[in-house]
Amino acid sequence: MNRLRPGILARNTIVILLALIWAVPTYLVIVNAMTPVTSYTGSPVWWPSGFALFENLATGWEAGSFTAPFLNSLLYATLGAGIAVILAAIAAFGLVIMPTKHKRLWFWLIYAGTLLPLQVFALPLYQAGVATELYDTKMILIIVYVALCIPFGFFVTRNFMVTLPPEIGQAAKIDGAGWWRMFVSIYLPLVRPAMVAAFVFQFIFIWNELFFGISLTISIENQPVMAAVATMQTQGSALSQPAILATALIVSLPAVLVFLFFQRFFVAGLTTNL
Repeated sequence: MNRLRPGILARNTIVILLALIWAVPTYLVIVNAMTPVTSYTGSPVWWPSGFALFENLATGWEAGSFTAPFLNSLLYATLGAGIAVILAAIAAFGLVIMPTKHKRLWFWLIYAGTLLPLQVFALPLYQAGVATELYDTKMILIIVYVALCIPFGFFVTRNFMVTLPPEIGQAAKIDGAGWWRMFVSIYLPLVRPAMVAAFVFQFIFIWNELFFGISLTISIENQPVMAAVATMQTQGSALSQPAILATALIVSLPAVLVFLFFQRFFVAGLTTNL
């Protein structure tokens, strides 16, 4: 009979405890979101006292007019992450596979975008948006999200690409393949796990992003869903807390579903970079 060693037992215990602590806020959101408004006293509920999740969701969704912001976030997250990852893979191919000078300088110029706080870009982007009449439009958020996601996508795809054998590119050259043919037909399929991992990260980032959502848009027709949630929070006195929590819980589901759907590629893309 196998016996657990003390070290493994202690490690498993710590992991389980940390997981339970991490799950407490999510548990409280779920329990309070399904609590009937008539049973809610204003204090957090620790145990279910009924199931009114769908009623609370309908109330919150209608009060916050969430349909447009929800569709906006789907557009921003899908386009922003997708375009950024494709551009990042092209940049990684140019830096790793093609004979480019000053590769280290180019790497840091692109990757430095992830090192600066988002607040640094707020005022210049606001002024540029007003000057170009893109302020409070969908286009400005798509452009900003693509720009913000390229550095991390570049970091992931570039690190994946440097692990590929150089003989692959040499064999393609001997067969007469051009750079674009090499990228599309050979390296793009190979680097797909890293691209999917970067897409999942950036999709979740854009979906949960709030700062630029409220600083570059003001109308409900263009705001992302998290901006609508924040607006609804400020109207908390007019809306019950279970309705707010039920709506916030549902609008968080797309990010979870994207992670679960791409989990296999996500793990493969990240572990190859380790």
